[in-house]
Amino acid sequence: MKAESKREGAQARHYFLTGGTGVIGSAFLRRIASRQERATLLIRAETQAQADERLQRLLRACAAGSLAALPIAALPGDLYRPNLGLSPEEYDRVANTCTHLVHCAGNVHMNLPLADARRQTLAMTTGILQLLEDSRVARKLEFVSTVGVAGHTGGEIPEQWLDHPRRFHNSYEAAKAEAETLVQAKIAAGRPITVHRPSMVVGDARTGQTSAFQVFYYLCEFFSGGRSHGFLPAVDGTSLDIVPADYVARVLEWSSRKESPPAPILHLCSGPMGALPLSRMTAEVRRIFTEHGRQLPAVKELPLPLCKMALRLIRPLIPPRDRRALDAMPFLFAYLKESQSFGNRHTRALLESDGIELPKTEEYFETVLGYYLKHAEKRKQPDS
Repeated sequence: MKAESKREGAQARHYFLTGGTGVIGSAFLRRIASRQERATLLIRAETQAQADERLQRLLRACAAGSLAALPIAALPGDLYRPNLGLSPEEYDRVANTCTHLVHCAGNVHMNLPLADARRQTLAMTTGILQLLEDSRVARKLEFVSTVGVAGHTGGEIPEQWLDHPRRFHNSYEAAKAEAETLVQAKIAAGRPITVHRPSMVVGDARTGQTSAFQVFYYLCEFFSGGRSHGFLPAVDGTSLDIVPADYVARVLEWSSRKESPPAPILHLCSGPMGALPLSRMTAEVRRIFTEHGRQLPAVKELPLPLCKMALRLIRPLIPPRDRRALDAMPFLFAYLKESQSFGNRHTRALLESDGIELPKTEEYFETVLGYYLKHAEKRKQPDS
């Protein structure tokens, strides 16, 4: 009996989670909360009381059951500051107790000046890597990156380090690519880290639930034609790679349970065979929006340059609330010109050998979009 208790103690997990209020982080939190696993969340807040309040709201949104019984705590901190903004005592406590680090935090704004995006992203990355170095007990770091580190690279993006010179669509991608370089050096030095590269993350495949409506939902609003007076770009041959948040969360947990990293890089995406053709997506979006009572204009499809011009001309006619969504389109139009896909064969083989199947896009698309249409009016507009 004593030997068994000792084994259980050795296997006990205490997660240190950053980005727990974000789309991926909250999905991961829902998963470990359902298992009553121990976790400490770093939450941006000035005081412990503020951090506790944000955690309680988050757990209620996660439908995590009896909150008082959950072994989940919050620490107020700031990922941009040294030692993650923690006091020396709190930092030492995390380094002595947290066995698994899961870094989901990230600034998803695509239009930040490059210097700001770089400063913020590299500060977060340096902080979490330093914690791994300082920890006496940490056995693994799960580092969430993005397939966007490929930038303008064409063709199928491999599940490996990308060391060639690249141009990027925006400052978010460029900063993430630099962060991966720091992580790559640590992995080369023998540190137990897995880099997870998700594509465009959407809500839960089963319920559609998400903590925020981000880029995907902007795209759906745009391709419905409702905000652009029906003007849409011709998208023949272009596909959209999306992935549900619960799948990403499940892989993060699966990877954290491996005694050694299953692979240095995992691509969490639909892949070349599963990405959704934009022409088909447009038809599905318009069908679902219409079934939910949206009145949509007829589509007027134009070549991309002409579509951009048309949108500039009609911008003054668009309600202020909808202009913000259209103003984000230049960042998204850049992706429509790429002939690019994201390889995931190796990742899928690893996961499927342990019974984790990648959901098919067509099986959850309507669920995810239906959740958005039901809740969009009750929330703030999607964040660019």
